[in-house]
Amino acid sequence: MRASQLFIPTLREVPAEAELVSHRLLLRGGFVRKVAAGIYCYLPVGLRVHEKISNIVREEMNAIGAQEIFMSVLVPRELLDESGRSSIDILFPLKDKNQRDFFLGFTHEEEVTDIVRSLVTSWKQLPLSLYQIQTKFRDEARPRGGLIRGREFTMKDSYSFDYDEEGLDRSFQAHRRAYERIFVRCGLDYLVIDADSGAIGGSQSNEFMVLAESGEDTVLRCDACGYAANAEKAGIGSTGNAELAADRIAGESKVVSTPGAHTVAQVCEFLGVDPARLIKTIIVTADGTPVAALVRGDRDLNLPKLASFLQMGVVEMADAATVQRVTGAPVGFAGPVGLSGVRIVADLELRGTADMVVGANENDAHRTGVTPEADFKVDDWADIRVAVDGDPCGQPGCAGRYSETHGIEVGHIFKLGTKYSKDMGAKVQMETGENRDIEMGCYGLGISRTMAAAIEAHHDADGIIWPASIAPFEAVVIPVNFKDDAQRTAADDIYEELRKLGVDVLIDDRDERSGVKFKDADLIGYPVKIVVGRALAEGNVEVTERRDKSSTQTVPLAEAAARVAAIIARHKDVNPA
Repeated sequence: MRASQLFIPTLREVPAEAELVSHRLLLRGGFVRKVAAGIYCYLPVGLRVHEKISNIVREEMNAIGAQEIFMSVLVPRELLDESGRSSIDILFPLKDKNQRDFFLGFTHEEEVTDIVRSLVTSWKQLPLSLYQIQTKFRDEARPRGGLIRGREFTMKDSYSFDYDEEGLDRSFQAHRRAYERIFVRCGLDYLVIDADSGAIGGSQSNEFMVLAESGEDTVLRCDACGYAANAEKAGIGSTGNAELAADRIAGESKVVSTPGAHTVAQVCEFLGVDPARLIKTIIVTADGTPVAALVRGDRDLNLPKLASFLQMGVVEMADAATVQRVTGAPVGFAGPVGLSGVRIVADLELRGTADMVVGANENDAHRTGVTPEADFKVDDWADIRVAVDGDPCGQPGCAGRYSETHGIEVGHIFKLGTKYSKDMGAKVQMETGENRDIEMGCYGLGISRTMAAAIEAHHDADGIIWPASIAPFEAVVIPVNFKDDAQRTAADDIYEELRKLGVDVLIDDRDERSGVKFKDADLIGYPVKIVVGRALAEGNVEVTERRDKSSTQTVPLAEAAARVAAIIARHKDVNPA
């Protein structure tokens, strides 16, 4: 491709709305253009990267026997009603001219289940894996980071169908291995972590994280066993409260006035105590039944953990009216002492503590000197808080501790089991004649998000450092003075020879100053740069690898193309076995 024929509207100024490095560089490098908040148009070089990632994904999905389909963007409300997901707040609703309700597809579990239940009837037709690469739509309240969290984005979503749990496990592991190969081929260092299944549901899920300080997900990794999980999923060991309990003894509790102090910070300042001395009493509802969850004042309640422990379906924060009815006090003053008719679940970290502060269940008042079990009964002790840096690892037999890092989620795989097939009546007839609910898995991979994550992981002060496998072009040939006949001829010769060797190459034949060409090459991030300039007088050109700009080599003109092809091959030789 010739740069003179290519639309690359690079920018010298940093766009004001760009928060993350990837967002800034995608806009400055002419990869994307903002249409509206969280919505972007892919320009030519951006689409080239997008399609290279997509093709790697296709190759690896096809390799595990998955078959590509393309489902509708418009999803009838009736399908989401069957699974109970038509009220999710990120959906884009619309009506057709007959006032029938539809949603823009945010994921396609319901539609693919509908396809399979109508066309697959026998166990002999399984296992089956179907996938698509398609635009998805989610009405995010706060789209951010360019392609990291948008309202319109590209995702590969696949779905597996098996007639037993053993088959589901095989499909799940096959997808996990395929994802590992995909991210290695994309040149990304990744971490596979335990994750909460969230609104998708199911019994097990793993996230694929690209580690980056700009990542919005908190990842905890054990320094001993290597176990990793997101903060919402990480289990916590049972050694965490000895230092708090050591110098505290049970005493007489009493109610004190705390006018206007209803937050942890306000109560601590008013009473002159550390947040670790507070017990937060958080009223939730589990299938409509109030439950009091207790965690330390400097900790956060983990709703998914609590829901998993309670095994009661929908667990959510209680509204202000429910808190008032259950405790007799407004939000901010709830406490466990004297609370009746409500199940109390306390975090394990509170076991053995004493001389704590809790809400007094009356307005503008708290209770000091409180000891769990002495002053109130705990119905259940459980790990129900969000893990943090320094917490003991929750893996059996491990004495390690978590360290915190941040990551960008680029893939998430789920064992759905029969969650959707049971609700939607997707069954197959077994050899024995019985009808059995199909075991399902679903597997998401963000194409556009992987593109942004690659930049977050690979950049410097001058621009992007693309892995060769997903770069818009693998190499760029830059004649310093394109009007110079010798330089132009030599550059054209290298360009044509590289094309014959299978290198995806660009020649920058624009009538621009050499400094502009060099800056654009660094900004856009071509893996290898071949400069045809003064050295040509001695029969040489300069070859530089973008990931190490000190690597400039002076190479004989006759050897340049072969040398560059070998460098590109080395970059792409990632051995993803």
